[in-house]
Amino acid sequence: MKQLILTLMLSTTPLVSQAALLYSNGPVVDGSGLSVVAPTANIIGFGAQTINANSVADDFSIAVGESWTITDLDFFGYQTNAFAFTFESVSWSIVSGDVNTGTVIAADTSLVTNGGLQGYRVSSDTSATNRGIYLANADIDDLFLGAGDYWLRWSLTGSDSFSGPWVPVVSDARTGNAQQSAAGGLFDTLTDSGNQLTVELPFSVNGSATTNEVSSPSVLAIFGLGLLSLAGARRRNKA
Repeated sequence: MKQLILTLMLSTTPLVSQAALLYSNGPVVDGSGLSVVAPTANIIGFGAQTINANSVADDFSIAVGESWTITDLDFFGYQTNAFAFTFESVSWSIVSGDVNTGTVIAADTSLVTNGGLQGYRVSSDTSATNRGIYLANADIDDLFLGAGDYWLRWSLTGSDSFSGPWVPVVSDARTGNAQQSAAGGLFDTLTDSGNQLTVELPFSVNGSATTNEVSSPSVLAIFGLGLLSLAGARRRNKA
């Protein structure tokens, strides 16, 4: 009986995975390594320049019964006519609730490392290579988040020799609720000036996830009976 109780108790303990990709708001490029501007769209990239107080934001959610320990964040962007990694740091914050008025859970300015060339942001000329999209990885202090809805807000610093940094939309060009703050103003929904469609922006969250497994009612009933039996045995032993 003690073995059964121990087994049932273990079944309700948190299960922790190894550090891994927790969430991706991509894809960044298609199977050809390209992020192609939609035929009716006008915007090649949206400004996220820390020096100009321009920021972008997009949202993510953590499911009920799950929690994350975030260890690093991946950002994606380009500087026009830069043929190498030029990003230096990212200013980021994670907000619970409304993107403008919600609770700031964490915020920092982190140095970024080169995560590699992902592909190219192109318009009608799909052979252009002057807008290379790079992954900028930010190693952050471990951050614990429980279930809920969150916004990730960020801006990037890069080389003064090139324009940008610019953030491309996701390569599948799906609509969404990405936001932008221009010159430190309030965040507002990003809309392409050509097709008047909303957009999504690529980013990734990495770390480990913890899930609290809840046993089924029948298993919990057996667990309860086991505890009662153990209690009864203890009473008999004391008699």
